[in-house]
Amino acid sequence: MLIKNPEFKISAVSPKQYPQNNLPQIVLVGKSNVGKSSFLNTMVNRKNLARTSSEPGKTRQINFYSMDNSFYFVDLPGYGYSKMAKQEQIQVGNFIEEYLRKSQNIALIIFLLDIRHAPTENDKLMYRYLMYCQKPCIVLCNKADKIAVTKVGKQVEDLQNHLNPLKDLLFLPFSSERKIYTEAVWEEIEKYLA
Repeated sequence: MLIKNPEFKISAVSPKQYPQNNLPQIVLVGKSNVGKSSFLNTMVNRKNLARTSSEPGKTRQINFYSMDNSFYFVDLPGYGYSKMAKQEQIQVGNFIEEYLRKSQNIALIIFLLDIRHAPTENDKLMYRYLMYCQKPCIVLCNKADKIAVTKVGKQVEDLQNHLNPLKDLLFLPFSSERKIYTEAVWEEIEKYLA
């Protein structure tokens, strides 16, 4: 898919701030520093649409990005960032949960994991919560450029065995550096936008 005019629309912390049109929303979920912003920039072939940071935990609101006015990428704040004050963690957790529960326009949730590491306790919690939400979901095993190409398939399989032994969810590799995976991810996204 070719996106000609991706643009940042709004940051929100409550339903009244969400975009009020009924465009489908592709939601990015994952721990701080897993590469959600880099994923977004890679998918739309822009360097700085979503601001990336070497310091995790920068995204503290729900960011909506319009894709040619036909759908949104929605970047949720990352979880598991320990330097955020406890009170703020609770606040951020609450508005993420509220969005996932109340938004009527979620077409697909993309759950990003780091391909190099076994799922953390927070990853497992988020996975269980996403299953509880019963919204369409795929899992991207990100940072595939950080391991040998020959090991990518095995790592993806291991992550799936950890989280999803029933294998009823799609797990795909991804890398913002190696753009070889973007085509397969777009193909999946398009199924949920159809």
